[in-house]
Amino acid sequence: MKTLILGTRGSDLALVQTRDAASRIGRAFPDLVLEEKIIRTTGDKRLDVRLSSPGSLDKGLFTKELEEALLDGSIHAAVHSLKDLPTGQPPGLVVAAILERADMADALASKHPGGWQGLPSGATVATSSLRRKNQMLLLRPDLNIREIRGNIPTRLRRILESPDWDALIVAKAALNRLGMEVVPAGLEVTTIEEMLPAPGQGAVGIECRESDGETRSILSAIHHEPTARCVTAERELLSGLGGGCHLPLGARATLDEGGKLHLLAALFESDGIRWLSQKT
Repeated sequence: MKTLILGTRGSDLALVQTRDAASRIGRAFPDLVLEEKIIRTTGDKRLDVRLSSPGSLDKGLFTKELEEALLDGSIHAAVHSLKDLPTGQPPGLVVAAILERADMADALASKHPGGWQGLPSGATVATSSLRRKNQMLLLRPDLNIREIRGNIPTRLRRILESPDWDALIVAKAALNRLGMEVVPAGLEVTTIEEMLPAPGQGAVGIECRESDGETRSILSAIHHEPTARCVTAERELLSGLGGGCHLPLGARATLDEGGKLHLLAALFESDGIRWLSQKT
């Protein structure tokens, strides 16, 4: 193989993640030519869809077209935010590499200092995640949680420029990858320590054809097994609950110094926690 084509969504975050993956591959295989192919997914086109209740669009909202490009051979590998990737791959596809996980926490970008505790009574907080909505309402039942769509820089600008919004909940890993300079002056970013992340949050997964041994071999060079162990546990829990990427499940798996895996998870409904479990 002389050229490896990486498929990606066209958002700023997706491109940063894909270029990071390409850089890792390039260091491992300096003679390999790496190309990037941008593919628009249903989730990118359908900004009218509510992610908190996507119905039939739930599975594969941000991945379907990338997987179709893999299957028809127009790309060799697809780079995904792992939390967006359904737990079951289409026949013939595998997740061949998982990159080392970034910060898995959620963060609040707010016009008001002091994190979620500093939000004024009745403040309007933006998120498209039912998981985030319910956890925030457990912390602050007085808040008004509203859905928002668009890429992260656009959402941040909307929060700052509109008097109707007070804050945005976003993955901390996304802000770190984009660079904190993407956050406009006037917004303060704080970590929400009390919130459980989505399964796989902060991790990047790279998918390819199961039969493509050459690509699988290349991707194995950048695979991070400790991250894979943790996110696999989180995603297996999600799969066992029969949920798609938008099931309001919070899950955080960690490895202790002895290599033992610990998993903390909570499943939410509109009226709060329905199920809570801790496993080791």
